[in-house]
Amino acid sequence: MSTILRVLLPLLVFGNIAAGTQAQTRQAAPLTIYVSFKGKDTNTGLSRSQAFGTLARAQAAVREQRAKGSVTRPVTVAIEAGSYFLDKPLVFTPDDSGTEQSPVTYTSQNGKVLIHGGRQIRGWKPYQGNIYMTQVPEVKEGGWKFRQLYVNGALRQRARIPNTGFKIVKGFPDGGAEVHYHTDSQRFEYAKGDLDPTWKNLEDVEVIVYHFWTDSHLPIQSLDTTTNIVTFKHKAGKVFTDDFSSNGARYVVENVMEGLDQPGEWYLDRKTGTLYYIPMPGEDMSKAEVIAPVTEKFITFQGDAQARKYIEHLHFKGLDFMYTNWDLPPGNSNDNQGSASVPASISLTGTRHTTFSNCTIRNIGTFAFEIGSGSSDNAFTHNEIAHIAAGGFRINGGTEADHPLLRTGRNTISDNDIHHYGEVFPSAVGILLMHTFGNRIAHNNINNGWYTGISIGWRWGYQPSVSRDNVIEFNHIHTIGQGLLSDMGAIYTLGLSPGTVLRNNLIHDVDANHYGGWGIYNDEGSTHLLVENNIVYNTKFAGYNIHYAKEITVRNNIFALGRLEQISRTRQEPHRSVFFENNIIYWK
Repeated sequence: MSTILRVLLPLLVFGNIAAGTQAQTRQAAPLTIYVSFKGKDTNTGLSRSQAFGTLARAQAAVREQRAKGSVTRPVTVAIEAGSYFLDKPLVFTPDDSGTEQSPVTYTSQNGKVLIHGGRQIRGWKPYQGNIYMTQVPEVKEGGWKFRQLYVNGALRQRARIPNTGFKIVKGFPDGGAEVHYHTDSQRFEYAKGDLDPTWKNLEDVEVIVYHFWTDSHLPIQSLDTTTNIVTFKHKAGKVFTDDFSSNGARYVVENVMEGLDQPGEWYLDRKTGTLYYIPMPGEDMSKAEVIAPVTEKFITFQGDAQARKYIEHLHFKGLDFMYTNWDLPPGNSNDNQGSASVPASISLTGTRHTTFSNCTIRNIGTFAFEIGSGSSDNAFTHNEIAHIAAGGFRINGGTEADHPLLRTGRNTISDNDIHHYGEVFPSAVGILLMHTFGNRIAHNNINNGWYTGISIGWRWGYQPSVSRDNVIEFNHIHTIGQGLLSDMGAIYTLGLSPGTVLRNNLIHDVDANHYGGWGIYNDEGSTHLLVENNIVYNTKFAGYNIHYAKEITVRNNIFALGRLEQISRTRQEPHRSVFFENNIIYWK
């Protein structure tokens, strides 16, 4: 090769590469689609002055771009600051997907974007005394029912008896401490005068029983004033004792007009469509923002992993979600551990490489997120999840008996602030990992819940499980339990879980009702976990507890200042339950 060719050839090759790169850059130039609450869906969406008016129209525009073959073009949906009202969820399918090189991003622009699932209720006028009222025609017509009400952004209490504390179950016609605690129960004896058959709309009154680790929500079917027996429309899954004692369980009565007697309480008469409310001190009902939720969900991702039709590479940044409406369906008393039957406001199925970051989810009637079957490699980071009816996250996919493509794993939940959870369903868990593997749960602040902070595993005993290799690290879990339910811990595990690691977590201020305010709790056959470098203090019961387990390594932890005990094990079995090494246990 001549000297000139040796010099020119690299330049020619480089020039072709550069030219090709420029061509690719031109081909992949990002596209921005604009949305504004002042816009119109008849606009083009291609400039701020031509912004669409709804998120659904912007989503359709992204799909149209994909249908044109623009799959290599990154798309940003720029949502102008303001409120966007939903009366039904946005539904994403594989047709809405981006690619790794050209993702689709939904993001806020110029301030706060609120995706709003509620409706403002107006027309308040004095009723009697300090009670105000208004008419909600959609309720009377049967098209709308809600169990949450928010005034100036704060959840208000359904009319309740008693205002503080609890009523106590008096007797057990379906069996008490003498039968197995999992005996279905549909009746109990109440103390004379605690329940009243003359209450208005008795069929809408709900008794909420707190027993063991569940809150049973039970609509009244009938009251027998001769025997003082209340019968419910469906069964609770446990007996009505106060945990494993012979005493009666605690309960409250909600949604009863005769209990409307305290500021901040409200009552909805579904027959007449009349809503009653007692304002808090300083609230002006002519100016107050009163919101009742309408839509059940914000977003549903409907991929099909088994058919390999995934939703992929969608990103949601800097969005606020508020107000969803959900109630237990007939026959469901919320007896599943961790309130696991409660759905989520944002649910993913067959979804990969999708993220939510710097978002807020607040004032909702369910869990915040459900990462469902066939969903992997998603990330949820730097979000605030607050004042929610159930928990923050639930991750659950196919079991060892299901098709492997339905399994769910390798998701990241990190740097989120999850607080004031379980406000309606207090047995809900902050982060609930069920049939799932390889997830990283890190640097989350979980507090002010009524039950467990993080729960891992969904096979009781030494049964086969897909739960493994989950890493729970650097989380701060505190001020949970709060004395309401029993049998809970800041971090709870059950079943086989090889490769799962609990490390460098800070845990404190865990309380329970009768038993089980533990820090780290290895339950029901927890096997082959590593528990290391955690700090646990100020728990009601032991900082570290085993019910029964196999070959867990617990090392280099500090367990301090348990109120009633420091470390504990319930059941001894014919194998090594724990290797307990180099831990510090401190108490006064």
